[in-house]
Amino acid sequence: MIYYVKRLLSYVKEYKLVSIFTPIFIILEVLLEVAIPMLMGKMVDVGIATGDINYVIKMGVLMVLMALGALVFGSLSAGFGSKAAMGFAKNVRMALFEKIENFSFKNTDKFTTPSLVTRLTQDITYLQQAYMMSLRMMMRSPTMLVTATIMAIGISGELSLILLLAIPLLATSLAIIALKTYPRFIEMLKRYDALNASAQENLIAIRVVKAFVRRDYERKKFNESAEGVKKAQLRAEKILILTSPIMQLIMYGCIVAVALIGGGKIAVGGMESGALMSFFSYITSVLMSLMMISMVFINMVLSAASAKRVVEVLDEVPAIDENTDSKIEVLDGSVVFDSVNFSYTDDPNNLTLTDIDLHIKSGETIGIIGGSGSGKTSLVQLIPRLYDVYSGRVLVGGHDVREYSTEALRESIGMVMQKNVLFSGTIRDNLLWGKPDATQQELEEAAKAACAHDFIMGFEKGYETDLGQGGVNVSGGQKQRLCIARALLKKPKILILDDSTSAVDTATDASILEAFRTQFAGVTKFIIAQRIHSVMDADRIIVLNEGRIDAVGTHEELLKNNLIYQEVYHSQQKGVA
Repeated sequence: MIYYVKRLLSYVKEYKLVSIFTPIFIILEVLLEVAIPMLMGKMVDVGIATGDINYVIKMGVLMVLMALGALVFGSLSAGFGSKAAMGFAKNVRMALFEKIENFSFKNTDKFTTPSLVTRLTQDITYLQQAYMMSLRMMMRSPTMLVTATIMAIGISGELSLILLLAIPLLATSLAIIALKTYPRFIEMLKRYDALNASAQENLIAIRVVKAFVRRDYERKKFNESAEGVKKAQLRAEKILILTSPIMQLIMYGCIVAVALIGGGKIAVGGMESGALMSFFSYITSVLMSLMMISMVFINMVLSAASAKRVVEVLDEVPAIDENTDSKIEVLDGSVVFDSVNFSYTDDPNNLTLTDIDLHIKSGETIGIIGGSGSGKTSLVQLIPRLYDVYSGRVLVGGHDVREYSTEALRESIGMVMQKNVLFSGTIRDNLLWGKPDATQQELEEAAKAACAHDFIMGFEKGYETDLGQGGVNVSGGQKQRLCIARALLKKPKILILDDSTSAVDTATDASILEAFRTQFAGVTKFIIAQRIHSVMDADRIIVLNEGRIDAVGTHEELLKNNLIYQEVYHSQQKGVA
């Protein structure tokens, strides 16, 4: 836990000064508050007992001034503490987000998206609350505890023994509760991850849910996740709720004991009534401090679980070394796979790709076909180094991809993935991801090559049309064409299309491929497709089967010599007929 605290405190950064001022103002506030009961006792025992009105007024004015001073210092500490806690949470959240941005696909797969969302939101909120309490209550409560105890001992050492018995009893109880609840809070946060996963999946696929009339099923599934969170919360809270009754029992027990013993001392003249009033104030302050400590303690137990989860992500080493010092630029679009083996799990007995050897010249068009799970997507994802090979090498432009900085490598590669992703904003905003400083002419040229310009101009606002979240205002085929245009706008040396024309008609598909042949002749193109028609004019076609290369050749060669290609071709021809 100490490591987690040190690790997270490094993100206080520019909020160190307000973090330092907060406890200083808290201490000043507490010192003034602690002095007030002492003055009240003197007012009773000296001023009221002797009838000295001037002394009573003097003490009263002094008490009011101290109360006002405590109010000012309290307000300042609250303001500074809030600023420090919110700034700390902002810094941690930004550091976590930047870390996630540097993750490879492998790292993201390890944590899962819903879990990362929970850590970015709920876990950091818990840490913000914990930091706020640490600055204020964790300073206020111990300071009040110590100073009020000292004042109480000064009034009556005998009565103060009651506190010395109560404090260890409470500390032991809290320690036992902490040990029991911590693992239960860890389990509760895992349940939150599952709840977020269920909600996220449902919202992303809401059209499918409605189309298949599966609302009842999804409600049931979400209810099960929510029920799991509820049960995990109850399991943790049913131990934590013991804190309050234990606290109340010790607190009222102390008050009763002080009343009995103090009342007896007053009866025999061993103590003044004003002193007993002051002692009651101090013992109440001590016990309230203990109660606040118990509240902080509860929050710390919860935030400890969150701290562990957040630091896990911050300490995660990206699976891919960015190699930011490299100055090598990609000179051409040649690609070589040299004895490549690849596994998502780094398990040599569970290889996704096995013994891949390919030499592709710059400017070649390479078609890739194969059944589901044959490794088509895995193969092309190694080119921009979205994953690293298990063994062997992938060379781009004559250099191992690991020799480039990821930025230089990926800037030279345009990739349209299986899942077409568009972002909130206009069509122009989305296309500019390919080249932020692109001119209108460049936008239109890329859109025309992707057969997207005509339908874009069919919208009332043209390129300024708002796509909505995830591109809900366009069809699947239009999404694909916009994603292709975005990739073409980069003017890449290598273009990868991962089944990216599956939602367009064959005529549009043919037009896009023709644009590739004429306008982007010098670009190396990898076209993964299910339709033979999309790859039959490629310079070479790779046939993958269960992670291995089954054959490489032209359409005519494969149609003559390769059984898998023949079966796919004839089945599609039969479908056309």
